[in-house]
Amino acid sequence: MRAMHCWTGQRPGLRAEPALPVRRRWLAAAGTLALLQGFASYPRVWAKPESSTGARLAAGTPSATALGAAMQRALHQIVDVPRVLDDPLAVRILGADAASALQAAADRPSRGLRAYIAMRSRHAEDRLAEAVSRGVRQYVVLGAGLDTFACRNPHPGLRVFEVDYPATQDWKRGRLAAVGIAEPPALIFVPVDFETQRLPDRLRESGFDPAQPAFFSMLGVVIYLTEEAMDATLRVIASCAPGSGITFSFTEPPSRLEGAALASRQRSMAAMAAIGEPWRTFLEPESVPSRLRALGFSAVEVLTPKQANQRYFGGRVDRLRVPASSHMATAFV
Repeated sequence: MRAMHCWTGQRPGLRAEPALPVRRRWLAAAGTLALLQGFASYPRVWAKPESSTGARLAAGTPSATALGAAMQRALHQIVDVPRVLDDPLAVRILGADAASALQAAADRPSRGLRAYIAMRSRHAEDRLAEAVSRGVRQYVVLGAGLDTFACRNPHPGLRVFEVDYPATQDWKRGRLAAVGIAEPPALIFVPVDFETQRLPDRLRESGFDPAQPAFFSMLGVVIYLTEEAMDATLRVIASCAPGSGITFSFTEPPSRLEGAALASRQRSMAAMAAIGEPWRTFLEPESVPSRLRALGFSAVEVLTPKQANQRYFGGRVDRLRVPASSHMATAFV
């Protein structure tokens, strides 16, 4: 969940939130800020922003939104039944100090954001499983943050390359060590300073085999990229070995929203800019297939919010749903 300038059951004692929003929707960005402020013992991920996300991360400050996403994945394990994403390490990686921040999150309606973050991880893992069944043995997580998939990887022989800024990756490895989660042998950390290093080079140096197919995920990243950086990233993935693919999340532009939804988006964008991680790129869902084919992909699928709600949230009595402007795209070489 950071700008990547790249490639040129409930726990005891924790109260669940009400099944339905009571007074107001908790804005994604405001929620992230509140969560960060509850983590006094964590690195200063809410430090005063510099001129850009890249500059701030390069200066040694881990991503603020990586923590916000991790909090939502953890909260999903605690308050939502049944779970869309079953992640037994999501709470653990945050540590015991997370209890008060998790409680604060549970006391605020954050259902749409939480549903989307859980769904996008579940969808990526589902698509990865399909790729593995076809023989893929390399998985690259772009902007991994505190994602725990590599530590609970159910696929024998699958190597997982986690790509992120060095500061965010050092922070994650510190969290794993602090809570006693072992780094599995199949997990390869690929720290990349995107101002001075090229991701293809760093991947090869880390043991990635460009002659073999790979599956990539990019969750909560596109929105922080420039369109040029997004296209460059996708173009390189499209040049990978046949059988490779990617799944990524994206959001519709503000111009497609109106009324309360538009006002909410504007407040969220302002809040994210204030913490140094501004939203930059939005995509029209109808334009995504042709855009990806033009970049070199031969097959493209877009998962709409309606389809996601039918697939992952159908039959629920708690009315947990993903927001109407949030999408997933999957493309294959």
